[in-house]
Amino acid sequence: MRFRHPDGSVVHLAYCTNVHPAETLEGVLAQLRDHCEPVRRRLGRDRLGIGLWLAKDAAHALVSDPSALRGLRTELDRRGLEVVTLNGFPYQGFGAEEVKYRVYTPDWADPERLDHTTSLARVLAGLLPDDVTEGSISTLPLAWRTAYDEQRAEQARDALTALAERLDALEELTGRSIRLGLEPEPGCVVETTHDAIAPLTAIAHDRIGVCVDTCHLATSFEDPHTAVDALTAAGIPVVKSQLSAALHAEHPHLPEVREALAAFDEPRFLHQTRTTAAAGLRGTDDLGEALAGDTLPDAGPWRAHFHVPLHAAPAAPLTSTLPVLKAALTRLVGGPHPLTRHLEVETYTWQALPPELRPRGRTQLADGIAAELALARDLLTDLGLKELP
Repeated sequence: MRFRHPDGSVVHLAYCTNVHPAETLEGVLAQLRDHCEPVRRRLGRDRLGIGLWLAKDAAHALVSDPSALRGLRTELDRRGLEVVTLNGFPYQGFGAEEVKYRVYTPDWADPERLDHTTSLARVLAGLLPDDVTEGSISTLPLAWRTAYDEQRAEQARDALTALAERLDALEELTGRSIRLGLEPEPGCVVETTHDAIAPLTAIAHDRIGVCVDTCHLATSFEDPHTAVDALTAAGIPVVKSQLSAALHAEHPHLPEVREALAAFDEPRFLHQTRTTAAAGLRGTDDLGEALAGDTLPDAGPWRAHFHVPLHAAPAAPLTSTLPVLKAALTRLVGGPHPLTRHLEVETYTWQALPPELRPRGRTQLADGIAAELALARDLLTDLGLKELP
């Protein structure tokens, strides 16, 4: 979906396909048929943006076979779909029964991450619509915080510098400008947007910036205006933003709130949980750890890294951090000029919701994704952007 900003520029809105498990190119093509096109039809649009997640094997198939890449581009066009952004965070196995910590490997100190991201950039340059010259890729924020020493930090910096040089060369070759955004996430080396400033300043390349995920922003109790202002002051570009909402518990000391939270403690994904205390931000790596005993202070609200549907906040006594998303979106695209032009709804946890909230089958899932996109569309038009055909 495209929107005209009051300054005349175009802002793109997509939804991320990491909600649909697929490790191969055949699986990606099936996603377009079974999920993406039905969502587009529900929205009544001739064109729908999707943020593709390409696992290692799918990306390799596309970058090693030009005819396969042309075939994917043709299939996108045939189904009324377009791609300006990729989710390069998960490497493989995101549809596994247990993902947890494995989503953070390989990290930016490992050569596989550089090779994979280079492949993604080459693929994206070939998928961009004819009238679009800029693409974006989101990636993990350097590494998970453990086992990350100065040597691995130096390796990560070298890898990102090498990628920036490759992106420069790619633009010279194709005329397409691809940028990368580190996605701050709780528990990682770059947990907050503030944490991103020092390493990105050290790299000092305008092709490498930040992807602002509004669920992660909220989970870490970051103020959106303060966060974005600090990035802007430091000259760090916001390459893209993922529109998502975290799980919020206002009174975690109450037994009924603990019981409600426990329903979201599931075995597939990691749900980092945070609260604020006098000594600063406190947290656990997973929701179950927070619920066990007195590990986490419960005098103030808790927020958990669980991407809940944008249009359907959990029932009381829980809620979502949708207000944080709205504040971030206002700061990012509500001013005289957009600070980013790539927005991506990313609720990948539909099948990890408590059983009674999960969609039953493709039809209900498509309905839910379309409702999320409709909400995001309304937020954008409320900010003065105009939806384009």
